[in-house]
Amino acid sequence: MASSSSSSAYSAIRTPPLRFASKPSSDLSLFPSQTSRLFRRTRIPSLRSGDGPKNSSRIGGPITRSDRHRSRISVKSAQVMEPPMPRETSERVSTVVEVDLKDRSYPIYIGSGLLEEPDLLQRHVHGKRVLIVTNTTIAPLYLDKVIHALTHGNPNISVETVILPDGEKYKEMGTLMKVFDKAIETRLDRRSTFVALGGGVIGDMCGFAAAAFLRGVNFIQIPTTLMAQVDSSVGGKTGINHPLGKNLIGAFFQPQCVLIDTDTLNTLPDRELASGIGEVIKYGLIRDAEFFEWQEKNMHALLARDPSALVYAIKRSCENKAEVVSLDEKESGLRATLNLGHTFGHAIETGFGYGQWLHGEAVAAGMVMAVDMSYRLGWIDDSIVKRVLSILQQAKLPTAPPDVMTVEKFKASMAVDKKVADGLLRLILLKGPLGNCVFTGDYDRKALDETLHAFCK
Repeated sequence: MASSSSSSAYSAIRTPPLRFASKPSSDLSLFPSQTSRLFRRTRIPSLRSGDGPKNSSRIGGPITRSDRHRSRISVKSAQVMEPPMPRETSERVSTVVEVDLKDRSYPIYIGSGLLEEPDLLQRHVHGKRVLIVTNTTIAPLYLDKVIHALTHGNPNISVETVILPDGEKYKEMGTLMKVFDKAIETRLDRRSTFVALGGGVIGDMCGFAAAAFLRGVNFIQIPTTLMAQVDSSVGGKTGINHPLGKNLIGAFFQPQCVLIDTDTLNTLPDRELASGIGEVIKYGLIRDAEFFEWQEKNMHALLARDPSALVYAIKRSCENKAEVVSLDEKESGLRATLNLGHTFGHAIETGFGYGQWLHGEAVAAGMVMAVDMSYRLGWIDDSIVKRVLSILQQAKLPTAPPDVMTVEKFKASMAVDKKVADGLLRLILLKGPLGNCVFTGDYDRKALDETLHAFCK
């Protein structure tokens, strides 16, 4: 159904042609042109040698009491005269990563059994009314736990719930209206708190509903998929899909906190786990070569759900994203690099039909296409191409788009991509050594055409 609606949408709307640069840029300076930005990896302050495995072949290791620390990602150059008192955290919390956005900063709690820690949630609920948004898959597993955590020892809290159908194809306006219907019918007010309990679809829709209801109410993210834990729950991107393109309707709206209970991964299907690993791989490619090398040596542990490996991968992914969001919240440049492979991947999701492939599966194929194009431009050597193919195959992720994708479908979706500016399609491509990338519109159109034709029948 989604696929047919998308096809009709393609034929119904004519989009202006995209513009491309006539030749690739060779500029590797730190001050590139407006259409090309080079992003070099800077070491994350919180990733000290003691935080990760000293030998990259070793898994992050069991979390000890000394490891329970806050990883604060800060972009301030001057010392704060009177820093806020640190929050007391539960012994169950392995680590806390702080997203530093000044007065809108918030913590990401990471650990096992956090849904059984009422204080972690209750400290971020400022009123007496809560609306939990979840889906038909997650509700039977975790809804009662979250309600208990919100109300335990706090009888003044009133909890409402709305249970949505599960799947990417429901990330649309009609489903979103069910959240607004419940909020209005139960007369929630501006001191209410929305709680997103689920994967990326639930988090995006609940966050968008919170941003729009009464022009903004607080919300909390409780991601239950690896994809949401390492990516979509962090950074405040919220929204829904349109038949013509993914995530075209939404808002930047930051949560009060992100609570990652790693125990929720125990019920995650293998395919969903692999989808989330796709986003983990992305961080290594664009800005964290050491993390990528660790993944290459520990992929078997991640797929086997080794608790230490998963906690380390989630923590390091969140630290990477928190640093980027702190520097570029509204995606004016640096944050766009987090979308490596997403322009191609979103085209796959739109053209194939929302929900046919998981987001991470589409992004994995998209990353291969972006890497292929980077190689054709002469910006990376073939060893990186081989390593990307190898690690995605280890993770059991697609390395090519589905057969139904055509060059025309890719171009139709790319024409309405959020990274198009003044008719110019900008892409995230690798350039230089592993861990470096560019966000640019200054590339040879021929390379894009060659990549599209190489991967499409």
